Amino acid sequence: MDRMIYLSMAGAKAAMQRQDVLSHNLANVTTNGFRAELQAFRAVPVRGDGASTRAFALETTIGYNDAQGPLTPTGRNLDVAMQGNAWLAVQSNDGTEAYTRAGSLDVNAEGLLVMRNGMPVLGDGGPINVPPNSEVSIGSDGTVSAKAPNQKPTTVGRLKLVTPEATNQLTRGDDGLFRAADGDLPANAAARLQDGALEGSNVSPVETMVAMIAAGRQFEQQMKLLQIAQTQGQQSAKLLGST
Repeated sequence: MDRMIYLSMAGAKAAMQRQDVLSHNLANVTTNGFRAELQAFRAVPVRGDGASTRAFALETTIGYNDAQGPLTPTGRNLDVAMQGNAWLAVQSNDGTEAYTRAGSLDVNAEGLLVMRNGMPVLGDGGPINVPPNSEVSIGSDGTVSAKAPNQKPTTVGRLKLVTPEATNQLTRGDDGLFRAADGDLPANAAARLQDGALEGSNVSPVETMVAMIAAGRQFEQQMKLLQIAQTQGQQSAKLLGST
């Protein structure tokens, strides 16, 4: 009886965790540069006195889907879409270097090139300063040029673009940004971007909805097994009480 309870409980918990990941992905289906989170489960024996005859299914995040999302032309000179496996380096709120595929940039009141959320974009030498009242353009290699009125364009910096060597070398943080486990990655001079465009999320809404329905049905099946175990337990208790 307890084996059915353990199996049903572990299956229901796994289905709930699966729903959490899928709902998070679905909520970011319109987030620029979002990478769908992947999930897997592993069996962990329950330790205790005697032999280990029970196991839980525990969630293990295996990383993210590194497929490129769809590119949407915007015509805006501060919108960039990273090509291939290139990532844009930014300075996160805690001061560490992080990486993103979201390329909607802006210039703040202090003249810093920043993300739309205000995080500074990093160049090869740190944050990039833009002269006031300048028209900014970004080349395919990440070179940032500024043109003041009645003056020739001047190069003010170059976006730091990195390319992780291994798939899923980056880890997603709670702030949605990615970081390398072994510290900051070096800039890759061969990395390229497309200006005047943004990369969309690589989440498939149809596939995610189908997976959510399947996970919901799996949860219902596990709960039915728990109800069956409860009913059988009550019947067994009555039989023992009557003898």
